[in-house]
Amino acid sequence: MTKDTGTKGRAEQHQRDPSVLDGFRPLIVDVAVPLGAYYLLKDVFGASTFAALAWSSVVPAARTLWSLVRERRTNALAGLILAVNIVSLLAGYLSGDPRLMLAKDGAVSSTIGIGILISVRLGRPMMSTAVRPFLVKGDPAKEAAWQRLATGASARSAAFRRHERTFSAVWGLALLTECVARVVGAYTVPVDTMVWLGTVFLVAALATAFLVSGARAAEPMEKLLSAETAEPLNTPETEGNSPLAIPTHR
Repeated sequence: MTKDTGTKGRAEQHQRDPSVLDGFRPLIVDVAVPLGAYYLLKDVFGASTFAALAWSSVVPAARTLWSLVRERRTNALAGLILAVNIVSLLAGYLSGDPRLMLAKDGAVSSTIGIGILISVRLGRPMMSTAVRPFLVKGDPAKEAAWQRLATGASARSAAFRRHERTFSAVWGLALLTECVARVVGAYTVPVDTMVWLGTVFLVAALATAFLVSGARAAEPMEKLLSAETAEPLNTPETEGNSPLAIPTHR
């Protein structure tokens, strides 16, 4: 194998098997960059607390807008987050209240959390699109198995769908809890402290959601997916047509 072939192979493998860092890169940008920008503007350039918060908050909104433009397709969740960011920024500018600027991040978390929970209620769990690449890993057999499990074409579908809903529900509840903690902190904790404490709240919520959803949903989903890939069961529609089925008509 040549060096170029090996490099190409690793690149293709990376596309098939995305790392956790790839999945969380937008989050790192939305958390680390605004936090660093706030302290840079306030401590180095002498900006006021409100101005530093306002300008640092532009980064997540700009990233979301750029993602929509780059992908050239409508993403309902991304569009909703962008709208919440813009409305919150305008409200903050009009009020001049730095605590409102801090609380607005809770509005973004709650928007995502509520959206996820509504998707669970509608039977179309939003977080399935996030966990699917990590479980399927670009394997065509697993892609086909996922499709059968998710569409009800397998006898394992009921259990798989239940875990799908659980996965999304855990993330939705974690984000709503983070929203409450952030809003309460915004109006009870000193502003300079809340700037970094809000990040702690977010990281804690994400870590909790990652661990709980992994143990309660992702791992069972992976086992069902592996079982379906290795030995597909008869579909509910075709079980009665099996050669071994006992006829019920006279």
